[in-house]
Amino acid sequence: MKTDDKRGTPLPGAAPGAAPGADPDTPLLSVRGLRVRYRNAGRPFEAVAGLDLTVHAGETLGLVGESGCGKSTVARAVARIEDDVSGAIVFDGQDVTRARGRALKPYRRRVGMVFQDPIASLNPRRTVRDIIATPLTLAGKGDPAEVRARVGELAELVGLHPSMLERRPHEMSGGQCQRVSIARALACLPELLLCDEVVSALDVSIQAQVLNLLMDIRERQRLAMLFISHDLAVVRQLSDRVAVMYLGMLCEDAPVDELFGRPAHPYTRALLASVPGGAGPGAEPEPGSAGAGSGPAGVASADVAHRLLSGDLPSPLDPPSGCRFRTRCPLAQARCAAEVPQPVEVRPGHRVACHFPLVAA
Repeated sequence: MKTDDKRGTPLPGAAPGAAPGADPDTPLLSVRGLRVRYRNAGRPFEAVAGLDLTVHAGETLGLVGESGCGKSTVARAVARIEDDVSGAIVFDGQDVTRARGRALKPYRRRVGMVFQDPIASLNPRRTVRDIIATPLTLAGKGDPAEVRARVGELAELVGLHPSMLERRPHEMSGGQCQRVSIARALACLPELLLCDEVVSALDVSIQAQVLNLLMDIRERQRLAMLFISHDLAVVRQLSDRVAVMYLGMLCEDAPVDELFGRPAHPYTRALLASVPGGAGPGAEPEPGSAGAGSGPAGVASADVAHRLLSGDLPSPLDPPSGCRFRTRCPLAQARCAAEVPQPVEVRPGHRVACHFPLVAA
C-alpha cells in the first residue's frame, strides 16, 4: 500500500519486520563466538577473536572502537564476504556461517550493506540506474518495467532526483554516491542493514542529511541496523544499543543511555573522556552513582575517567595475553595478564568483559 506520508508507513513491498506472533525477545541476528582470520606474510592472525553480538528486528546496534579494532571485519563477516570465519552467524533462526553459493542467495536478499567509501564501492562504468537495478535483476525481482519502476521508488526514497539516474559515480558528490549505495542496499527490501562508517568521509552538512535519511528509512520500514562508526555523537544519536570493541574482542554492550551515562569498562570510559571539548558524556560519574565505584588497589573510577588513552593499539599479530586492553589500562593487575575476561551482566542488559568493572560494589 503506497502512501505519501513520509513517516511511519512502509513503502510498497517493504520488509514487514518480525512475523506476526514472533517472539520479540528472539534476535533477528545472533553472532556467537565469531572469529575471523587473515594471513600476513604467511602468518595467520585473528582480526576478530570470539565476538558475541545480537540485533533485534527494528533495532540499531552501534559498534564503536578505535581504527583497526575489527569493526569493519565484523560487518564483512556478517555479510558473508569474509572466507576464514568460525563461530556462528544466526539470522532469523538459521545458521548461515557455512553457507556457500546458491545457499547464500536468500540470506543476501535479506541483508544489505553500505560500505565506507561511497565512490569506490560503486562501478564507475555503470549508470546510477543500472547500479540500483543490479540487485533486483540478479534476484529476478520483476520484469524490466517493474525493475525500472522500483528503481524510481528507491531513488525517491533516498532523495535522488530522477535526472541523476543517468549519471555515473564520478559525476556525483560523495553524499550523492552514498545515497546511491543506500538505495542499492535497500533494493531487495532487506531486514538488516550493515552500515560501515557511512558518514565518515562526508562533510558535516551531508552527514546530517544521510543520518536523517537512515533514521527515516528505519522508521518507515522497521529496519534493523548494525551501525559502525568512530563518531560517538553520531552513534548516540542513531543507536538503541552500543557495543564497544577493542582489538577484536567485545569490551562492553549496553543500551545507549546506559553506556553513555554509566560506562563500566575502563576502555569505554577512556573513549568517552577523549571526546573533543572536554570529558565525554558519562566520563565522570556523580558521587554515589553506580559508576562511582573503585577499582583495585583503591583507584577511584572518577580518576580513571580523566586518564586518556596512551600508547598505540597493540598489533593483532601479537596481542597481549589475558585482557587485550591491559597494556593501556590504569587498573591492570596480574590477573588481567593471566585470564581472558568473560562478559558478565553488571546491570540488566549491560554486559562488561572486565575483571574490575567500574561499578559500585
